[in-house]
Amino acid sequence: MSESPCLKVPKALGQKAITLVKRLNLLNRELKVKRVEDHLYIPLTSEPLPAHIEELEKSLPEFEVSASSFPERAKRPLKLADLLEDRLPPHLLTSLPRAIDFVGEIAVAEIPPELENHKRLIGEAILTTHKRVHTVLAKSGAVGGKYRLREFEVIAGVDKTETVHREHGCAYHVDLSKVYFSPRLSHEHDRVASKVRENETVVDMFAGVGPFSILTAKKRRNVRVYAIDVNPDAVHYLKTNINVNRVEKKVVPILGDARQVVEEKLTGVADRVIMNLPENALEYVNVACEAIKAEGGIMHYYEFTNAPEPLETAKNQLIEAVKQTGRNIKEILLARTVRVTAPYTWQVAVDAEVQ
Repeated sequence: MSESPCLKVPKALGQKAITLVKRLNLLNRELKVKRVEDHLYIPLTSEPLPAHIEELEKSLPEFEVSASSFPERAKRPLKLADLLEDRLPPHLLTSLPRAIDFVGEIAVAEIPPELENHKRLIGEAILTTHKRVHTVLAKSGAVGGKYRLREFEVIAGVDKTETVHREHGCAYHVDLSKVYFSPRLSHEHDRVASKVRENETVVDMFAGVGPFSILTAKKRRNVRVYAIDVNPDAVHYLKTNINVNRVEKKVVPILGDARQVVEEKLTGVADRVIMNLPENALEYVNVACEAIKAEGGIMHYYEFTNAPEPLETAKNQLIEAVKQTGRNIKEILLARTVRVTAPYTWQVAVDAEVQ
């Protein structure tokens, strides 16, 4: 509760009085109007001046200026544009990053070229508007290379790229400079893990730090998940996360290329395979089919596409790729657009039953 000068009016005059107080720039917007019996108490920013009183008398047949205690309004979250409107030219405000990724205590923003000279100012503003963020990273390039890494630049806060990210009741230790991780796939992690049934064997072909594998193990009492990744740093964090989330008896971390690992150790073992390598998962469809049991199983397939009909294109490519292995798709269980990754480019998910 906060003490404030106020305008007391009969309830019947309430809306008229509030409108007038707003017009006079006297309304204290940080406090709530309150009702006591048949009167409203309207919080003011200051005692009305004689000119204000004159205006009030013209419009309100009955009112009283006094003081009272008021409950505070919940503060509206501060936005970047609000914070920077007096510090950036108006034409640049429209270029401020709208989609910011939050990984643990780290915010990741894409700074457009026209704002490059203002990136540190933007970073500090992100720290101010998001109190749980300790570090702001700017993307310095596209995801690329064998390990799907991206370069970052610290533009505000603590100089670090390592954090602990939490989603769906799991904790993931991750270093964004060493491993690939996207919080935008949170829904997919949960969706796929929820599809797994008791007593299944799952092969997560491109596991990263374990968001699909570990959540699957947390959701099911009896399951076996083979989590493969070619990046040694990813497997290091994967092992840490398996221990932190107490799924050591369910998730088996394996360092290596999925093609070689499946051929040497995991041929015909899987009830379900997860293929979150959208850049070139199509090249691994034959490996997934090799991992799936002879009697069949489920494939969770991801790809990037810029085709005019992304879902149909992804489904048709997958069906044809599976045919090339000598197997067939019995049914497409789901096809959905996961996210837009660039203008006219989408990440698509296809769930298919392979026989």
